[in-house]
Amino acid sequence: MKRVLLLAVVLGGCGQAPSNTVADSAGARLEAAAETAGIVPNPHALLQGSWARDTDRVCVVGTDKTARIGVSVDYGEDQACAATGTVARSGDTLKLAFGACRFNAKFDGDRIVFPADIPDACESLCTGRASLVALAVDRLSESRSEASALRSSKGRFLCAD
Repeated sequence: MKRVLLLAVVLGGCGQAPSNTVADSAGARLEAAAETAGIVPNPHALLQGSWARDTDRVCVVGTDKTARIGVSVDYGEDQACAATGTVARSGDTLKLAFGACRFNAKFDGDRIVFPADIPDACESLCTGRASLVALAVDRLSESRSEASALRSSKGRFLCAD
């Protein structure tokens, strides 16, 4: 009799849909609320916009698949970098190409971080002791017009249409 009862309980659970799905679970709702509140970065955030930290600036104009990127680092007195190129996004990895200077950076929805080791070809984009190494910038705006207005320290537009 116990076996019949156990078998009935086990089979009774078969074929029933779960009471809540992952997208509607308490954890998923909490994660969505944290993203909305800005506590957790949105991994699906658009890349386009203006980015900055101190005197380091980055602009991105276009879609995540094909976008222009510009970078300006200005430490004054001929200590600067200026670069324009392309960026392609693959998840949290950004594939950057500034001519012969090519490397991957990280993107978490709120920040762009360049690696601590970049190719020697990138040195030609900088003067003095300035460098693109480990550049980290935070989002300022998602505005295309603001991103298009970024200029290098010499006044050259870096992401203009």
